[in-house]
Amino acid sequence: MYAEERQQEILARARAKGRVDVVALAEEFSVTTETIRRDLTVLERAGTLRRVHGGAIPVERLGFEPALAARDAVMTEEKERIAKAALEEVPRDGSVIIDAGTTTARLVRLLPADRELTVVVNSPPHATVLAARPNLNVIMLGGRVRGRTLATVDEWVLRPLADLCVDVAFMATNGCSTARGLTTTDQAEAAVKRAMIASSRRRVLLADRTKIGQDYLVRFADLSDIDVLITDTGLDTELAAELAAAGPEIVRV
Repeated sequence: MYAEERQQEILARARAKGRVDVVALAEEFSVTTETIRRDLTVLERAGTLRRVHGGAIPVERLGFEPALAARDAVMTEEKERIAKAALEEVPRDGSVIIDAGTTTARLVRLLPADRELTVVVNSPPHATVLAARPNLNVIMLGGRVRGRTLATVDEWVLRPLADLCVDVAFMATNGCSTARGLTTTDQAEAAVKRAMIASSRRRVLLADRTKIGQDYLVRFADLSDIDVLITDTGLDTELAAELAAAGPEIVRV
């Protein structure tokens, strides 16, 4: 097993159990405790785990949301594949919403130059990348900018969304489960995501496998509200089938 694969397994177990133990992990993976400690250090620097005596706990257990840069450094290859697959859902012309997020940021950079599109965003970084593109009409939803995610939120975002009707919304999420649907850590961001879904004809969720099976503080949609979930091939086949039974088409890339 490669180090990155082992680290993702450690993260999944921490999220499932609430805590992982260094000695137990070393025995389970047949590596030294020093190797496990290095893995935990990598995951802590990525903002997904917090080291504690003898092990680590997932940051969501602390009510803590990793910063954008930390999340952007995790699952990079998978996020790139997901973003490329999402291009199949971009219309030849028309309008799209692109939610704030690290995977959606990759989609922003990949948008084709041969399509006339209106692109609605609630992320200043997204708007900066898109603004100079001559084939795009970029609408930036103003409002308070959350420092943790660089997403705009609150009434100045919600009011214009209530009047929009776009072809496709490309959504991001912190968690996705059959039990709770789509969840995030912040009420203000949940309200914006809910409004984006309501203002779109088709909804495409971009979420790597680390988001699947996770639940966070605020629910903003049911799985049945999503038409397509694009994730990576590391997602368990049985879990993918459970998600599909709840509504969305599942695309694994």
